[in-house]
Amino acid sequence: MRSTVSIRVFVIAAALAAAAPADIVDRIAASVGNRVITKTDVEREIRVAAFQDAVKPDLGPEHKQAVLQAMIEQKLIQRELENSRYPLPEAAELAPAIEKFKKEHFKDDADYQHSLAEYGITEQDFTSELLWQRTLLLFIEVRFESGVQLTEQDITDYFEKTVKPAAEKAHPGVPVLLEDFRSQIEEKLAGERANRQLDTWLSEARKRTDITIHPEALQ
Repeated sequence: MRSTVSIRVFVIAAALAAAAPADIVDRIAASVGNRVITKTDVEREIRVAAFQDAVKPDLGPEHKQAVLQAMIEQKLIQRELENSRYPLPEAAELAPAIEKFKKEHFKDDADYQHSLAEYGITEQDFTSELLWQRTLLLFIEVRFESGVQLTEQDITDYFEKTVKPAAEKAHPGVPVLLEDFRSQIEEKLAGERANRQLDTWLSEARKRTDITIHPEALQ
């Protein structure tokens, strides 16, 4: 009898020990509607971003919470993309950008693969992040920037108040003409207005969505 009980206790303990790591790794950090973001998802996002910037991953609780908020917004946008007909980039489009990144930061492919391993990520993790970044830019461009209307007064005011003083300070005595900066001003103003519209849209999307955050999962 004692032998049988001992075996059962051992089996139960072993099962719990085996289940514990998976339970910890996959703890839910947030749910966005019917989508979930796990602790692993957040940490992977941090590691990929650190890999891109060639810095040490910040896995502190505060940074994890900040990244989680960005990932919640990502889920909201992904849901909008799935429910609408927005043009989406193909993974194959990223090949030139990835090759350029590798040439600029690594001596060869072995060095690149070694760095991925050091950061605890895969090439697919990196590719997926680049694809999302491209998707987000395209979403903002189509959904918000395309509708931005700038007046001549908007452009002139920004030139006179911001661009011209800075240019004159940097290059004294050199004529500063609006037409030399028009395209850059239009791009900047359109981008700023699109970002404000995106912020408003995200705020409204949050109100329409059942979002639950579990901060204890990221401690």
